[in-house]
Amino acid sequence: SNAERAAALPSWLDHYNLDRHHLGITGIPIDRINNGRGQYS
Repeated sequence: SNAERAAALPSWLDHYNLDRHHLGITGIPIDRINNGRGQYS
């Protein structure tokens, strides 16, 4: 159902953007931006 898809979307987006390696950019998308994970102050 649409409600189930909407509930699953945030975790899927986290996986897609934070964990899944993209061959075209040799890494994960979040690593392409400066301090994307908030590791630096």
